[in-house]
Amino acid sequence: MRRFDAIVIGGGAAGVMAAGVAAGAGYSVLLCEKMEKPQRKVRITGKGRCNLTNMRSGTEFLNHVHESPEFVAAALRSFSNKDAYAFFERIGVPLAVERGDRVFPVSGKAWDVAEAHIRWCRDRGAVIECGVRVVEICAEHGHVTGVVVENRRGESERIIAARVILATGGVSYPATGSTGDGYMLAHRLGHTIVEVRPSLTPLVTNMSGVRALKGLSLRNIAASLRVDGKIVSREFGEMEFTPYVAGPIILRMSRIAVDALIDERRVDIVIDLKPALSEKQLQNRLVREWNALGRNVDRKSLLRKLLPAQLLPVFESRLPVRSDRRFLCDEQECSQIIRLLKEFVLPIDDYRPFEEAIVTAGGISTDEIDPLTMQSRCVGGLYFAGEVIDIDADTGGYNLQLAYSTGYLAGTLKV
Repeated sequence: MRRFDAIVIGGGAAGVMAAGVAAGAGYSVLLCEKMEKPQRKVRITGKGRCNLTNMRSGTEFLNHVHESPEFVAAALRSFSNKDAYAFFERIGVPLAVERGDRVFPVSGKAWDVAEAHIRWCRDRGAVIECGVRVVEICAEHGHVTGVVVENRRGESERIIAARVILATGGVSYPATGSTGDGYMLAHRLGHTIVEVRPSLTPLVTNMSGVRALKGLSLRNIAASLRVDGKIVSREFGEMEFTPYVAGPIILRMSRIAVDALIDERRVDIVIDLKPALSEKQLQNRLVREWNALGRNVDRKSLLRKLLPAQLLPVFESRLPVRSDRRFLCDEQECSQIIRLLKEFVLPIDDYRPFEEAIVTAGGISTDEIDPLTMQSRCVGGLYFAGEVIDIDADTGGYNLQLAYSTGYLAGTLKV
């Protein structure tokens, strides 16, 4: 029967960090990864470029954490975004800070981040075994004693360890191995699992004509999330139709939208297509274009000066029908166009599933984890790291940083 000082379950960002930190401290460490290679999710994150952290500091960083920001504060102090930046450069991954303080490898390849991290973990002395699934965490008298693993041939083995770090991830992108195994393992040991749901996921609208908008990107727009008629979130930036409603500003608001939809509340996205212009400025713009194009211009020709061609049919369908199609530039017509430019409403009917969500909201309750050590309050010697915990944040490098930080703190195996 094999024995290790510590066993890490899950070879994602958090698990590899935890295993490397523990091994570097002199512990004998086994990392069990059920897929054929570690860090499959890291390899596809950031559209294959890997936005591995965000350099916003202190309170500003925590403002982008949705659930329990106070819980992750100690982990971020133990291994901050500055620490992450220095760490990856030290292990051979040159980095660059891009728009929004997002950090990417200079190579533009997520693969480089994953491979360097795994190599570092092995060099520190951790044993990484792939194709091995943990089916049980064993505990006696309130303390872990090891795990039971199963290989791809269905053969079982019990491995002894006084410390276990659970870092199996959530259920987003299940093809990468995130299938919720950790929730079951923790629940069997008495932990509470907060309801899991997709976060940072595209939203669905059944608005007429939406499929014709597939591929359309809208840049430098303002968008508000409205729940039961009340604005609850505002964002500025880029969105796109895929044909679902996606893009950075939509993903950031999706966390609140998903919860509202689950509660069967009415959800809308309200888009300001011209946020840089006041209603008075838009009025002047319409008059100016009308004069420049000729006073017999049709409405569609004038709207082409203001909107992407792909959006025109849907936009115009929301305006009153004119038999002669002319733009009259009267107060009523200008007011209708301006109102629609400033408040173009997308009714949101649903959200996309875990297969398309970047992260998982929900997970193991933070009330049952010591934030100063990441150790379970229910079972001695059991630690948690990464997305398996009920923590999630905005897109922009925040979630990977939380994985690295909680993985680092768990890997110190503090008691």
